[in-house]
Formats: sequence, structure tokens, C-alpha cells
Amino acid sequence: MMSKKICILGGTGFIGHHLVTRLVKEGYQVRLLTRRRERHRELLVLPTVEVVDANIFDVDVLTRQFKGFDTVINLVGILNSRGHSDHEFRRVHVELPQTIVQACRRNHIRRLLHMSALNADASHGASYYLRTKGDAESFLQATKDLDITIFRPSVIFGEGDSFLNRFAGLLRKVPLLLPLACPNSRIAPVYVGDVVSAFVHALKDRHTVAQKYDLCGPRVYTLKELVEYAGAAAGLRRKVIGLGDTLSKMQAFMLEFAPGKPFSMDNYRSLQVDSVCDGGFPEIFGISPTPLEAVVPLYIDAHRKSHRYHSYRSKARR
Repeated sequence: MMSKKICILGGTGFIGHHLVTRLVKEGYQVRLLTRRRERHRELLVLPTVEVVDANIFDVDVLTRQFKGFDTVINLVGILNSRGHSDHEFRRVHVELPQTIVQACRRNHIRRLLHMSALNADASHGASYYLRTKGDAESFLQATKDLDITIFRPSVIFGEGDSFLNRFAGLLRKVPLLLPLACPNSRIAPVYVGDVVSAFVHALKDRHTVAQKYDLCGPRVYTLKELVEYAGAAAGLRRKVIGLGDTLSKMQAFMLEFAPGKPFSMDNYRSLQVDSVCDGGFPEIFGISPTPLEAVVPLYIDAHRKSHRYHSYRSKARR
């Protein structure tokens, strides 16, 4: 079952960086498909990694890029679309996995690892994000000629994350308080290192084929507790004000039109469902999930020191 040549889509993002680094250490040969190769020079220096510009939505392109590889990993996902419908979600979350399967078949590649999301549900998902993730799961589970494993993590934290780092960044920008939508949403954040370990284990273990795994951390928090913790870890004295449902919806609606769409109605709908697991971390992986408190102070604090250093340098030049 051991696969040594892996092609990864979405490998230049937060999770991908951690996964690729681990795969290189374990002796895998990795090809990363990306839209902008030159933006990822830190990956170009890794000895067994090839970074290739490619249109991943073109089945002929994927067919060429998958040639000679025995495993494909799909990490591609979006939290928001540029519009206000499910069109872009469907293109990324549903049509892309279908294209990947087609290209795998053309190359007689059987092994596929796919990143989904906790609460993904094609029929009852609370948001476009969760419904389209669920549609992809339904399609992949019905694909019997490939050996597929699906991972469904809660919110993932770790060095370089766009979750706790983003909230710490927001808290740095506000002078006194941060109004927070959906403050009582319950989340069991999972450490990126544990997610990566689960992926690597699945590459070596046939018992993970045709399975899907919910991945959560060891403790459940409210969103407000997580934001307050991120602020404390970053050494920031800010007050987090939880908004009620009506004001949460209003904030989501207004921020949909802000640059970068930091929060949206689809995000609001996703947060109406608790991102927690029914059981513990799947036993098959032999992982004791890492507590948030053991990791976050290290990278949040490092970000804070870097921020202070660059601020000092900037002032010194004036």
C-alpha cells in the first residue's frame, strides 16, 4: 500500500505547507500543482518537491500532471465565494473532485486522499460551503474503482493558520473592543500536526480505504473563548463583545461587501452548527490530539515579536 510519488492539489496553503514538509522528511517525492509557482519559493528549495504551474480545473492538464504518480491528495477548498451564490463553491468543491477522479482513472491511479469538512452534508448542510463539501463526499463515496479516504476536520490551528492568527490580527487593529458575531458557536479546533499525521498514516494503512474520519481536538470552546484566548496569547488587552443573532446577521451582511470579504452570510450559516465531534480522535491513527494551549502561545507570540520588530525598524528609518 506504500505510495512514494504523490501529486497534491492545494498544497501551497496552510495545511499543504505542513503536509509537504512532513512528506519530504519521510522520503516521498511530491509534485505540487498551483496557479502561481513563483509565489511559493519556500517550497521550491525542498529537495524532493516539484512545484508546477497548472490549471487544476482542466482534466487534460491534470491527466498530464498525474502521469507517473501513484497517489493524489486534494486539499483545495474555499471559505467564501466572490459572488452570493453557490456557483464558485460548486466549481471548487464538487466539479474539481469529479475532474480529479477522471484524471486519476486515465492514469490508473487508485489512491486518493480528500480534504472535506466537519458537518459537510449534501442534503442538510447549513451553508453553501457545507452542502458542496457534502456533495463531493457523496460523489467520492460512490466512486468504487478508486481507494479513497476522506478527512473531515473541525477548524484547524497551527503555525501559519488563518483562524487564530486572523483574530489576533483583528484585535491588534481595534483600540478597545471587538464586536464578534456568533460568539456562542461551539468549536473543537484540531492541531494541523495531528491532521498531517492522519494523512501520512492513511498513505500506509489499507484499513483507511473507503473510510471518512471526523477530526477534532481534545476540548470544545465557544468562538468567543477562542478569540479571547488568541488575544491573551498575543499579549493584547481587548474586550470581545458577543453579538446577538440579529446583529450577527447584520455584521455578516455588511462584511460581505468589505474588501477580502472577512465574514459573510455563508460563514454565519456555517457557524450555526457546532463544529465538534461525537467521539475522540479516530483510534486507527494512534494520535493523542494536541491541546490548543500547548501550541498557540508559541506561534502567536512569535508573530507578535515579529510585528514589534518590523514596527521598530519602520520607525528607525523615519
